[in-house]
Amino acid sequence: MNLSNTIEAILFWKGEPVEIKDLSKLCSVTNEEILLGIAELESQLKNRGVTLIKTDGSVVLATAAEASQIIETLHRDEISKDLGKAGLETLAIVLYKHPISRREIDYIRGVNSAFIVRNLLIRGLIEKIDDTDNKRSFLYRPTIGTLSFMGLSSVCDLPDYEETLKQLNNCGDETASDIQSDKADALSQNTIKPDNESIEKPIDTSLSDIDNTYHVGKDEKTNK
Repeated sequence: MNLSNTIEAILFWKGEPVEIKDLSKLCSVTNEEILLGIAELESQLKNRGVTLIKTDGSVVLATAAEASQIIETLHRDEISKDLGKAGLETLAIVLYKHPISRREIDYIRGVNSAFIVRNLLIRGLIEKIDDTDNKRSFLYRPTIGTLSFMGLSSVCDLPDYEETLKQLNNCGDETASDIQSDKADALSQNTIKPDNESIEKPIDTSLSDIDNTYHVGKDEKTNK
């Protein structure tokens, strides 16, 4: 496989901006060779459905501007679907152990979570922030709207928060995955109860999916 194809594969798998110097390390070539490979890839992608975006020494694959209309349609379709088990599991990980990198999420789940994380970002359930310790990556955390919608004033209000966080910090990847799977089941079984009256309007149409998944309101919460 030539260098431009290798770069394309890496960017596709990553699903987020990758620094030039990281690409050179991954491909075991110089930065100059990476820039030549990127230029070749950029040329190959002309008049295609995807394009390259370069910013501040990083590069990322993105959909072409000409495809914006169909992408917008797909976006609306995607956020109208249920989160599913994988989405709930990933959301639980971010809720209990944020701020967290995608690498950590992948480690806990044992699989590549790029598309699941992107889905949660699109729905407005989590947000991306800069990693002050590592400028090459980002961290993820739940949005204020997500906590508010779920009737939580703090993540500490999550069920078994301290114990779950302790287990996540001290256990191996297989056990961690089991823990978060249990938390995902808890979400789908109404263990976490949204307060539908705490938000004047939904953050996103995707929040109706959460509402359908966790059908418990403020009354049950106050009756405990």
